[in-house]
Amino acid sequence: MLDSTKKIGDVGELTAIKYLQSKGYKILDTNFKFGRFGEIDIICEKNSITVFLEVKYRLNEKYGIGEESITKYKLSKLKKTIDFYCVKNSIDFEKIRFDAITILKKEKFFRIKHYKNVEI
Repeated sequence: MLDSTKKIGDVGELTAIKYLQSKGYKILDTNFKFGRFGEIDIICEKNSITVFLEVKYRLNEKYGIGEESITKYKLSKLKKTIDFYCVKNSIDFEKIRFDAITILKKEKFFRIKHYKNVEI
């Protein structure tokens, strides 16, 4: 089960990467982990702003929509990981933002929602 869940997540992240590249984002890193604090799915850059992204991919809405799974607890863990990444890579905290992308597979296409500058 875990392996198939990872494969589903990989499809979501690849879909998000293609979407971001089509919008002019440069992908810097993927799946950046910081211990138990979690993982940043995608780190990219556009217009000199470093963007940290959480990707939520769903095959259907049986277990809820992607937006519902981005909880305050999840955001607090991501903030620690983002802070660590910025310090480690000497990134100006004034030039970062956090975004979320939700993707729902609808037959032969994807419904992609890009939430920019999510408060964490």
